[in-house]
Amino acid sequence: MVVTTGTNELETSDGSTYDGRAERISFDDSKTGVKGLVDSGITKIPRMFHSGKLDLSETSLSASNIISIPIIDLQEVNKSSSLHAEVVDQIGSACRKWGFFQVMNHGVGVDVLDEMICGIRRFHEQDAEVRKTFYSRDSNKRVRYFSNGGLLRDLDQPANWRDTIAFVANPDPPNPEEIPATCR
Repeated sequence: MVVTTGTNELETSDGSTYDGRAERISFDDSKTGVKGLVDSGITKIPRMFHSGKLDLSETSLSASNIISIPIIDLQEVNKSSSLHAEVVDQIGSACRKWGFFQVMNHGVGVDVLDEMICGIRRFHEQDAEVRKTFYSRDSNKRVRYFSNGGLLRDLDQPANWRDTIAFVANPDPPNPEEIPATCR
């Protein structure tokens, strides 16, 4: 049994306490993200990532629960204002219902996409001290590395096992010097 003590500390049935906020702050202060945890050799996933809601009966695949990721086709998007509006509606719907979608006929070559993925992989695989220089929770920065967007805001939700390198390119792309060398 776990009892809330009025702060972010939890008291467990064995009398010990767990301070989820402190664990999250310590994780964020390390500026190494999930990759830093993995690199440290942890053998147990930290409690802040536990959801407590694992139900294996809901995770098995069957014909009735196979999902389909929304696919947005941009091929005809500029042919008419009605097609443009339809695509905008599809994107809005996919964002609201799913949080993501797949885009096809966007005009970006496979070689460019592959190199983007390789650059991001190189970024995450480099030394933690180099990654730390880009770590920030400042959403105004055009290039930043962070783990869990809502880590310190959504304390009642489990943290996501995810690190992100973000590049804001609109309305103006970042200067090349702002971009990690491995991603240029």
